[in-house]
Order: sequence, then C-alpha cells, then structure tokens
Amino acid sequence: MMKKIGFIGCGNMSKAIIGGLVAAGQVKAEDIWVYDRKPETNQAMHEQYGITPGSSAEEVAKQADILFGAVKPNVILSVLKEISGCLNKDTVVVSIAAGVTLDSLAQALGHDRKLVRVMPNTPALVNEGMTSVTPNVLVTKEEADEIVAIFNGFGKAALVPEYQIHAVVGVSGSAPAYVFMFIEAMADAAVLGGMPRAQAYQFAAQAVKGSAQMVLETGKHPGELKDMVCSPGGTTIEAVKVLEEKGFRAAVMEAMQQCMNKSERMSKD
Repeated sequence: MMKKIGFIGCGNMSKAIIGGLVAAGQVKAEDIWVYDRKPETNQAMHEQYGITPGSSAEEVAKQADILFGAVKPNVILSVLKEISGCLNKDTVVVSIAAGVTLDSLAQALGHDRKLVRVMPNTPALVNEGMTSVTPNVLVTKEEADEIVAIFNGFGKAALVPEYQIHAVVGVSGSAPAYVFMFIEAMADAAVLGGMPRAQAYQFAAQAVKGSAQMVLETGKHPGELKDMVCSPGGTTIEAVKVLEEKGFRAAVMEAMQQCMNKSERMSKD
C-alpha cells in the first residue's frame, strides 16, 4: 500500500493496528505517522517499529492519506475539528471511537469528507480481532477495501452498514467480556473438580478457542457441532440439559439485547 497512514492517539488499539500493518508488510514503517500527547509513547513506537513520530496532530493530519482518529470518544470530535483544516481533500478519516456516528464525524470535519467508522475488539491485541468497517458514501470501494485489508492484518474484518452497528457492539465489541466470564466459570468448575487453577484456565480457554475455530473452518451449524459431542446417554448431554434448564441461551440473548440498547442510547446522547 503506497500510502501514508497517520494515527492521532496511540493507545492499545492503535498499537495493535500498527503492529498488524508492520507485521503484514502492508505499509513501510516510515510511512506510518504517529502523534500521541505523551511524547514517550511516540518515541517508544519509533524505537519498536521504526514509524515516524509526529510533533503535532496537525503535522500527522497533513501527511496522512489515511488518518486514524484513535483518541477517547469524548474528545474525538473536538480533536478532529482542530485538525480539519490540515487534511488533504482525499484523506480518508477512520474513527475507532465507540458511539460516534458518521453524521457526528461529518459535522466536525465537514460533509464533503471521506469518513469510515470502525469497531475493533480487544482480541485485536493478539491478532484475532473482529472489526466492522462502515464507510460513508464518499469513500470509494477501493478505499473501503483498503481499510478492510488493514484490519484483516490482525484478525478478520467485514463491511457493515451503520444501522447494524449496535448488533456489532453486542456480538463482537462487548462480547469478549461474556466469553471471559464463561471461561472463568468453566475453570472454577474444573477447580471444584480438583484441577489446579492455572491448568483449569488453560483447558477452558483452549476449549473455547478450538470450538470457535471449528465453527469458522467447518462451516457447520453450531447446533450440528454440539450434537457431534453429545453421545447418547453420555456426560455432555447432562451438561447441556442443565444449561437449557437454567436458561443459558435466553440469558445470553437478553444480555446482548441490553448491550445493544445501551449502544443505541449512547449514540443519541
């Protein structure tokens, strides 16, 4: 990709994106510009990856063909307003701020700007992220594909229309928290059964990782994969019976509905 990519703000998610870009060889390290308000962060990123540290947000904005706004959601609009005059007219601005709509971004930067709203999740930090990519109408297909390719560098990414963004929050953005709770609960039960704690986490986490991989690789319905484990009169069906009695699926669905509702409310505030 013969483009300069800029980052304003360099927290965990920016670091994951930069690490993915460099590892995949998608962009030359020196063509990645970074400005964080902590000078030591800029220097550390330069030393680790060979990126170009910017002296200001304005300098990075002037350089970037693709500019990531990666500051906190409560300040992103004011930061983007400040640098709007420094952007080239064809710069694609990518926001990773949760709850900030394309319309809000357009109000801050102008309605003639190429804008993309993305929602990664924390597994991006271990190269297993899932990211939604939502461009506005001014972004070309080629430009949207470039953004998807960037996020495919450290996981998976897919184009999603903005009206589905709250579902993305529920099923991906917030979902690692529910999965961590599930792993913790399974490990607790294994400890109750006599397994050492560290080993219990390893077995539980690997079971979740492997099961997820089977869904992705086999293309089989999750119910079919579940049936493959449930032998007649066996141990697994006993566990499945209890999960059904305790309302496991309904609890997950209701929790996600509440999550999606909250996401919708936040985007209107």
